[in-house]
Amino acid sequence: MDFHFIDFASQKREYGSVVVVSMETKMSFRLPLILSAVLAAWSAVAAAETIKIGVTPGPHAQILEAVKPIAAKRGLDIQLLEFSDYVVPNAALDAGEIQANSFQNQPYLDNQKADRGYKIEAVGLTVNFPIGVYSKKHKAFADIPEGGKVSIPNDPTNGGRVLLLLRDKGVIKLKDGTGFKPTVLDITDNPRKLKFIEVDAAQAPRALDDVDAAAINTNYATQAGLDPVKDPILREDPKGPYVNLIAVRSADKDKPWVRILVDSYHTPEVKEFVLTKFKGAVLPSW
Repeated sequence: MDFHFIDFASQKREYGSVVVVSMETKMSFRLPLILSAVLAAWSAVAAAETIKIGVTPGPHAQILEAVKPIAAKRGLDIQLLEFSDYVVPNAALDAGEIQANSFQNQPYLDNQKADRGYKIEAVGLTVNFPIGVYSKKHKAFADIPEGGKVSIPNDPTNGGRVLLLLRDKGVIKLKDGTGFKPTVLDITDNPRKLKFIEVDAAQAPRALDDVDAAAINTNYATQAGLDPVKDPILREDPKGPYVNLIAVRSADKDKPWVRILVDSYHTPEVKEFVLTKFKGAVLPSW
């Protein structure tokens, strides 16, 4: 684009003691201001920081899509990478392949750090997904016969959540002091002789045809077309300790983009999106 500046001297006319400046001359003053504004806009775009965030498919990804335009207005460009399991997102974060992830709760993160030595930290809470137990064969958990098969996630945190849920409902008893990560080995009383089958969390919906009941995380339940509010025959207390979070590498936790990301997530617009979109299946926790 070519800009032609007009000679001020050639464009003014004097009428007595009054100097009249032509419209062309006025434009010569405005053009530098216009150019300055354009350059400032280009600079802002060029200065926008880009980060990659790992998410699991379903609600986590959908919520971050709602966060993206808010963060963009604050100079942060978010790119989402979907992972189909709960193991790879932390490995990718620790390796620097992504800058943040949003898919896990604190007990799960603590377990991963203890087992794998990851230098990863939580920087903000997101939402809660009360885990549910579903069945295609029974309308109530009490209808499951003696010796019935119940699938639970095979990772310590989510499998433990289900065992704690069954304990709280009086189905089983657990050893004292098991904390948030009990395993089937910690079951001390199982009056109905239920058989617990451990499966990968992402495969839990597929197990429904082969078991009497399956514990399924909300994100995988919604992917499978299940209603996490109406369909479970048992459901976890939504006020439990399993609130999800945004995690980053410890070395990055104080970087400016982290605060922009968390603040963009913790907005009324995102809260309204969660409540409207998921109708109680996913609950804001900030």
